[in-house]
Amino acid sequence: MGVFVFLPLILPLTAWPVARLAEQHLHPRTATRLLTVLAVVLALCSTVCLALVMVVGTAQLPGNPLPDGWSDPEVRAAVPYDEVVGKAAIPALCAVVVACARTLRRHGRVRRRAHLALAGLRGTEVAVLPDAVPYAYALPPGGRRSGGVSWTGAGRGRVVVTTALLDRLRPAERRALFAHERAHLAARHDRFLLAVQLAARANPFLRPLRTAVAYTAERWADEEAARAIGSRRTVARAIGTAALVSRGTPLPTLAGFAAPGPVPRRVAALLGPAPAVHDWPPVFTAVGLAAWGAAAGTAVSAMSSANAAVTMVLILHAATPL
Repeated sequence: MGVFVFLPLILPLTAWPVARLAEQHLHPRTATRLLTVLAVVLALCSTVCLALVMVVGTAQLPGNPLPDGWSDPEVRAAVPYDEVVGKAAIPALCAVVVACARTLRRHGRVRRRAHLALAGLRGTEVAVLPDAVPYAYALPPGGRRSGGVSWTGAGRGRVVVTTALLDRLRPAERRALFAHERAHLAARHDRFLLAVQLAARANPFLRPLRTAVAYTAERWADEEAARAIGSRRTVARAIGTAALVSRGTPLPTLAGFAAPGPVPRRVAALLGPAPAVHDWPPVFTAVGLAAWGAAAGTAVSAMSSANAAVTMVLILHAATPL
């Protein structure tokens, strides 16, 4: 196993260049999917290796329920600096589990509350709230029941917008808003945002990818809205107007029309030509080289974690008394 067990913990650094370049040079749809896949795979690999290292540290603790053979010198020798990193991995993995659990719990709680708040409204795709605070976001489908009480529209996504925001937009800009939010719902951008949010919780080195996906998901919806209404300038004007007055979304994993972030970059992109669609960036470009570098880092991370897992299983099987 050797030092290879530690590689997946730091290999997310190989994805930093593509996180920035993908925002600028890839179609938002391609960038969102690519960065999300990289983040999820790298997070899973680092978590697996952290768990493997934790086994060695846990086996050294007095009174642990693990077999005595798991604390033998032969087992500890499989992990370099086992006395230090083995025990340090215990609180680290606990922190990862707690952080991910809290993120999932908050995500589910906010969505349930949002659906329940819309229970008294008509079951249409658009829910207009008489609120003095301007905001709009895409609320993805939720469960069918909560506490034994059903609510209308929980089985499908809905566009939530307040009268305060609609009053500040022109009719064409309102169409852009609805097209933008429908694009979020159709592509289930909440899943991408939640996935990278959990990945960043699992490994802090993946935070740049979380930030990049939050931006590219909005750009993806911008492009879909521009295509739907036939005017990139109208979408840009609507985003700029909403950004000046909107407070954003109630949760980072819910996509919104004018979420906090680089709104000027989104507007500038819409005022330019539509981005070219590529399933994979050209090789001999900066973004292409960065993408291949990140892919190589992800492949090495996957192979290292698989090798470490197999090696650890074989070692623990040999050390476990029959």
